Amino acid sequence: MEDPGQYLATMRKTAPLVHNITNYVAMNVMANVLLASGASPAMVHAREEAAEFAGLAQALSINIGTVSPPWAEAMEAAATVARARDIPWVLDPVAVGATDYRRALGARLVELRPTVIRGNASEILALAGEAAAGKGADSTESVETAEDAARALARHSGAVVAVTGAVDFVTDGTQAARVANGHAMMPRVTALGCSLTGVVAAFLADQPQFEAVIAALAYFGLAGERAGASAQGPGSFQVAFLDALHAIDAEALTAGARIEPA
Repeated sequence: MEDPGQYLATMRKTAPLVHNITNYVAMNVMANVLLASGASPAMVHAREEAAEFAGLAQALSINIGTVSPPWAEAMEAAATVARARDIPWVLDPVAVGATDYRRALGARLVELRPTVIRGNASEILALAGEAAAGKGADSTESVETAEDAARALARHSGAVVAVTGAVDFVTDGTQAARVANGHAMMPRVTALGCSLTGVVAAFLADQPQFEAVIAALAYFGLAGERAGASAQGPGSFQVAFLDALHAIDAEALTAGARIEPA
C-alpha cells in the first residue's frame, strides 16, 4: 500500500456523518476521537429512530458492548437499512463469546452483511464459531491464532475482517495485510478499541473497503505511537492521543504507516 495518507485526506474532505450505536462506556471517548479525526459523530441508539437515522448517515458502526434487547432491535434495524442502501457499516462484536445472548445477536448481525468486522482475536474466533477464551471484552488469544478464522469469517460474511492487537491482521478472505503501528499504552485507556471501530467506519465512506480499513488502522496506531512518546501515563496518553489524531496529516500517515502484505 503505497499511499495510505490519501484515504485520510479523502475522509477529512468528506467529513462523513458516522452513526454509532455503541456502548455507554465508549460514547464520549468515541465522539471526541471521531471529531479529532475529522469526521462527524452521532450517537443514536433509540430503536424508535435508529433505522431512520441510519439512512441519513454516510457510515454506521455497531458495538454490542452494553447491549440490551431494545438496543439489539435498534442495531438490527439500522444494519438492515444500511445494507439496503449500500451504506458501509462496521460490526464490533464486543465479548461476543461470553454469553448465549451475545453469540445469538452476533450471528444475526453477521447475517446482515457488515462491510467490516473488527474485533480482538477472541471475539473473531468466537464469531467464526471456534472455541475461544476471553476475559470480558479483553482477548486472551494472540492475533496469529485468529488469522485462519478471520479468513473463513470473511469468506462466509463477505466482510473485511480486522483482527486488532499488537500487530493487526486484515483480510477480505483472499488478500491480507498486517499493520504494525500502535503503542502498548493504548489498551490501558478505556474505549479506544471501540473508538477505532468508528474511525474505520469514517474511512469507509466512499472509499475502497480493504484499503480504507488498513489505512484507518495505521492512522490510529500512528497516533498511539505519537501519544506514547510524550505521555506519562494513561491520563496524559488520552489527551495526547486526541491531539495526535488531529495533528497527523496525509503525508505523515504515508511516511509513518507500517503495513505489510500477509
